[in-house]
Amino acid sequence: MIFLTLIASVLIAAVSIYQFRKEAREYHQDRLERKEVAITEHINYVLQTTTYPLTTENIPLIFKDKIFELSDIHSMEINFFDLQGKLLISSKAIFKLDKDKPKINPSTLKIIQSSLDKRYIEFSKIDGQSFRSSYSYLKDTKFKPMGILNLPYEENTEFYDNEVQNFLIRFGQVYVFMFLISIILSYFLSSYITKSLKIISDKMEETQLDQRNEKIVIEDGSKEINLLINSYNNMVDKLEESATILAQSEREQAWREMAKQVAHEIKNPLTPMRLTVQSFQRKFDANDPNITQKLDDYTKTILQQIDTMTAVAGAFSNFATMPAQQNETLNVVRIVKMALEIFNEDYIQFSALEDEIIAKLDRTQLIRVITNLVKNAIQAIPEEQENKLVFVTVFRQDNEVKIAVKDNGKGISKENQERVFEPKFTTKSSGMGLGLAIIKNIIENYNGTITFETEPNVGTEFLVSFPINK
Repeated sequence: MIFLTLIASVLIAAVSIYQFRKEAREYHQDRLERKEVAITEHINYVLQTTTYPLTTENIPLIFKDKIFELSDIHSMEINFFDLQGKLLISSKAIFKLDKDKPKINPSTLKIIQSSLDKRYIEFSKIDGQSFRSSYSYLKDTKFKPMGILNLPYEENTEFYDNEVQNFLIRFGQVYVFMFLISIILSYFLSSYITKSLKIISDKMEETQLDQRNEKIVIEDGSKEINLLINSYNNMVDKLEESATILAQSEREQAWREMAKQVAHEIKNPLTPMRLTVQSFQRKFDANDPNITQKLDDYTKTILQQIDTMTAVAGAFSNFATMPAQQNETLNVVRIVKMALEIFNEDYIQFSALEDEIIAKLDRTQLIRVITNLVKNAIQAIPEEQENKLVFVTVFRQDNEVKIAVKDNGKGISKENQERVFEPKFTTKSSGMGLGLAIIKNIIENYNGTITFETEPNVGTEFLVSFPINK
């Protein structure tokens, strides 16, 4: 916009200067013609009243005294030439235009002779000053050419130059003022527009599928901004509807999967229970001397399967509803070391770079994270493997406490790495695959992270990070 204004201003200035110069040329042209007509009439009067014969040779005698009078009256330099272009008489002692060559240029002379009105205006510059020289035939009473009248006219452009200069100064002042006004208006206008766009941009960045998004309300926005806001608000409405439908679909799918898993886990102990009852019913003999022992074995089998079903129900209950955090200020190094004492494996090693790392965490949940990771590490090492090792490290990094659990087991295959933290995923023959899902939930509730690095047949290392909230 400012660039277009600058171009328009330059064009206006150029046209104005051109108009001034055109008016100056027309003014000098008209002024020369008026003086030429007046001087010609005066000369014709002198020729009509003179006593000298009207010949070329007598022109210096006829205008010997009159030429100075004519020059003073009309404020013009007057020169008379013969028909061959030689100077006869001049109102000045020195011929200003052609002082080195007091004669008419041959080319100019030919133009005068060939023109219809026997008149010619010659333009020239002397010392940087512009001149117009008028040449016309001087005729006797019978209209016979007897000489050439020359009227040099100096174009004084000082007035117009001053006018142009004053115009440019005033135009420049007005332009600078308008330019400053346009900058101020552009600043406020752009600030107003960018403010609205910034609000829209911030709202778009905050827009998420899994939360309720606020609509944009701007009362005094422009038409284009209001159209953009309406489009965004419509998108928010549609996004909320889609999120609701998606959330409902995901909940239904999750419950279906959970129901399938619960049914599967419950069916597992029910099958041996059924077989045991059927076998006991078929083989029951009240007179059997070992009936007491058999009844005791039968009871133990049933109780084992009942305990299994209880464990299944408990695991799913823990996964569905995590207990509320009971945070306390504790030494993470000491709690981790204490959690490892419940394991009897002699290949579990512990290392801490500091004796004390204080953080605010739930003691029970922290112990649960450690025991789950260490238990998984132990189970990841094959029974027949020699030189078993589970290495647990606690250290501080930036404003986080990190716990690393590393084993030298069989590692996690590439196809299973993306499913490690999925509920009900497991590569073991027993268990329900909820351990890592539960501890991931615990860690994320503290805004922490859990990651792992693995290499087949080399081992796996899990790294847990908790923020230190003192």
